[in-house]
Formats: sequence, structure tokens, C-alpha cells
Amino acid sequence: MELTFPTKPYRTHGGAAVPHHKNTAQAESLVMPVPERVVLPMQQHVGAPCTPLVKKGDQVFVGQKIAESTAFVSAPIHASVSGTVAGMEKVMLPGGQVTDGIVIESDGQMTPWAELHPPKVDTLEEFVDAVRESGLVGLGGAGFPAHVKLRVPPEKNVDTLIVNVAECEPYITADHREALENSEAVLDGVYTIKKLLGLERVIIAVEDNKPDVIKVLREIADNQEMDPKDQVRILPLHARYPQGAEKVLVQACTDRKIPAGKLPADVGCIVMNITSVAFLSRYLKTGMPLVKKRVTIDGSAVKNPANVIVPIGTKIADVIAFLGGYREEPRKILMGGPMMGLAVTSDELPILKQNNGILAFTEKDARLMKPTDCIRCGKCVANCPMLLVPTMLEKYAERQDVEALNDYAVMTCMECGTCAYNCPAGRPLVQSIRLGKSYVKKAGGKK
Repeated sequence: MELTFPTKPYRTHGGAAVPHHKNTAQAESLVMPVPERVVLPMQQHVGAPCTPLVKKGDQVFVGQKIAESTAFVSAPIHASVSGTVAGMEKVMLPGGQVTDGIVIESDGQMTPWAELHPPKVDTLEEFVDAVRESGLVGLGGAGFPAHVKLRVPPEKNVDTLIVNVAECEPYITADHREALENSEAVLDGVYTIKKLLGLERVIIAVEDNKPDVIKVLREIADNQEMDPKDQVRILPLHARYPQGAEKVLVQACTDRKIPAGKLPADVGCIVMNITSVAFLSRYLKTGMPLVKKRVTIDGSAVKNPANVIVPIGTKIADVIAFLGGYREEPRKILMGGPMMGLAVTSDELPILKQNNGILAFTEKDARLMKPTDCIRCGKCVANCPMLLVPTMLEKYAERQDVEALNDYAVMTCMECGTCAYNCPAGRPLVQSIRLGKSYVKKAGGKK
């Protein structure tokens, strides 16, 4: 059956009309000067951590592989600056995990590794191997190794690539700037992935609060020479959170519903972030792996909000200092957006591969509503994109009742925060659900 393209997004359930606060969308990205040192944690992706390939005193160069893992679900780590390995230090990640980090003292030269070269990619297998070597993980925040996503099992009939340009989190505009500043790379990456994976349809999904992005990408997507069969098209989405979540996005673009515990490939789709697609285009031409990242720096405590391109491993404090420092002492710093981002304990933490934003808020804006008793209004249930019952998940998390948590499908929750945002009683629903998930995992998963 021939695939068709939707003229408007399909209906999805729930969500929230969050304020956009896209303060940095119209400002060209800044490039940060070389930092004096970077710290590269061995865990910058979903899956197994990497093992260092270098030791104290070694000289390293930009793009040189310095850490690797033999595990399938993992991604290598590369030096983001040239200089000398100063040693290892412990790094506590935003989720509370503690991992080793390679410290590199920069020589200020940013000398590329001499052995870098564009990979040979004539087949799908060579392409997927190259993606693994590039160190690419999901750049929209998930951190899932990209080669795993692209290594589609032969029994799965994947026919559609969805390029995620929703960027529905408030404040974050890193993907917005990628679309405007590197649109040619975006479309080149799209056509490359489409060809190598033999896909019949590409849908570039953009929220309709980004008309400039829609205009730029549509002009290139309508290129008859590159796309004579018109199999690459733009789909404007309703600007409603969490439009960019994979399960929500797949349904909005294709009307296919991903079952609990399944992935987009199980319903014939691959979802990739726009910056990931553009990076692959550049990597295939230059051989330079993932060593830098565009990060939105914003929030009421930041003096000069901007999108900044930084070497991975740069301290948050150094990036803030480059932008003129804090307007006033921050009360809360988030890695990511205000809906799904994680609070960090210090601005000494490094920028990670999957970071797309750092938000710093003053005491006034960081103050949380004091929780009151649930009034059984049902807003959390009515607006949950996954059709869950957050109040019951909170209740059974407090009781540590693993059987009931499984009965109410706690592991299906994607922690988007829609329930907490819509709760008039200010209940800490997401925190409770995260605890509930941890109880289920400790008990050995779903029984």
C-alpha cells in the first residue's frame, strides 16, 4: 500500500499548553572560546559506561577516541579539545549516578587528530558502524546511542523517518537555531538516511510556533532534484507539550500507536532529532566525531541568554561566565528544560552530549508551590499523554506497592511532567512516579 502524507497532524491525547519563553530563538549562535579544561564523564548515554583508553600525561587531540565500551548499547567518547590528560575525577551526574571523568587540560590549539578521515559508507552496515564510531547519541535529551536506533532488525518493516523539530520544552531553542543555521546539512542528512535505510517517507515535524523554521526547511525539502518523488515533506504540528516525545510524535505524524514496552521501529518508524541528522551529514563529510554541542543558556538568573556552541565537557560555570555571568545568585539550575530537565547541585558539572539547555532561575522563579491535598479534580488523568492515572501511581509509590505499580503501568510513564503541571494542588507527582519506577526495578521489573 502506498504511503500517504498527512495534511495536518493526527489527534493525540492530553498534554499541556505551557508558555514558550523562546527568548533566544532569533539570535545567532555564539561560539565559545576554548576552555582551560574539560571533564568528559564515561557515562554520557543510555547503556553501558565507557572505559578510558588514555592515562594521565597522554597528549590527545580533537576527535581522538579516548573511551570505549564493547557493550552493544553504548557509544564511544572523543576528546573535545587538544591538550594533556590531567587524570580522572569522579562526576555525579544529574540523575545521581557517580561515574569517572577524564580531565583534559587544554593547550588552546584545538588541533584535530591526524587520523581523522571521512568514513567509507556504501552499505547500510557500513553506515551504522560509522554512526557508532561517531559517538552520536540522541541530542534531544534522551542520550540513546544512535547506532542502536538505526540498526533495525530485518523482521521490522520500517518505512518512515520522522525528523523531530518539535522542541516543545519552554526556553530551549537549540534545535530551532540548528534548522536556521545548518538547514542544508539537515536536508543532506535526511536524504542520506532515507537512501541508506531504503525509506519511503520522511516527515519533518515542526511545531507551528516556528514559522521561520517551517519556511526554511520547506524551501529545501521541495528540491525536485534531490527528491523527485516528493517523499520528504514538512508537517506543522500544534504547539502543545509534549509534542516532541517519541510516542506522541509518531501518533501525530502517522496515526500509529506504539504499544507499551515497544519502540517506534515496532510500528515502522525511526525518530531522529534534527541536530542528530545534521551532525551525521557533517560527520560523513569530515570524519569529525561528536565533540561539540549547541546549548541554550537561559533563565531569570542569566545575564545574557544565548545559544552557545561549546566543547563537550566544558563546565557550566565557564559557559555562564562567557555570557557575562549571573544576573543574581541562582536558586536552581536545570540541565534541560523546566518540564523534563534535572536539577544539578553545582555549576561545576560539565556539559554532556545529550544536553540541549542549561537554565538558571532566581529564588522568585525557582520557588515551588506548597503541595496540598489532592482534590480529585482529574486533571492529571485527563491530560496524561500515556492515559495513566498519576494519582494512583503516587499513592502506590508512597506505599512501595510494586504489584499495584505494575498494574497501573508505572513503567509506561515517560516523566513528561504534564500531570504535575496541570495539578492545582501542586502534588509532586513526577517525583513520586520516579520513586515508584525505582521500586519496580529493584524488585526485578514487571512480574
